[in-house]
Amino acid sequence: MNKNICVFCSSSDYLPEKYYEAAKELGVVIGTSGNNIVYGGTSVGLMHASAFATKQSGGKVIGVIPELIQSKGIASDYADELIVTADMKERKEVIREKSDAFIALPGSFGTLEEIMEVITLKQLGYHSKAIVFVDVDGFYSALKAQFDMQYQEKFADESFRDMYVFAENAEEALDYINKYSVAKQPAKWD
Repeated sequence: MNKNICVFCSSSDYLPEKYYEAAKELGVVIGTSGNNIVYGGTSVGLMHASAFATKQSGGKVIGVIPELIQSKGIASDYADELIVTADMKERKEVIREKSDAFIALPGSFGTLEEIMEVITLKQLGYHSKAIVFVDVDGFYSALKAQFDMQYQEKFADESFRDMYVFAENAEEALDYINKYSVAKQPAKWD
């Protein structure tokens, strides 16, 4: 059964080429495996690279974009479905509802905010979907170290390590999603 895989990532057009290559690779892996991409609905940055590669590889592209960003003239013109929301809050809700799994490619504040929210919601028991960070060239190594510090200093219970994984590349990320099964995950106050 094909899955709708959410990809959170940068909207910047000014990054080192290795990040665009990783985004394209992820799009190809999503599309050729018969899956679809759910993303922020723009035609810029890693967002565009991953979504367009998914489309070229046979996957469906579902874009979700807030009115404010759509008004900038950077909305996707190739999405199979483009949903325009009132604001970022509604955008994130629609993305979460439409997605069966979540992947974070490298990105900045927005990417971190979005992926951290889905981790938090999983921790609280609102969903039990797969969450993967694609750690392109060690991009997420500092974040992984921060997570480790949270466990070490008892800010988070060790059991929450199973809520997400760090993958080295697109193939590894999709392999995890394909093999993912919902395990009994304790909610924060269980």
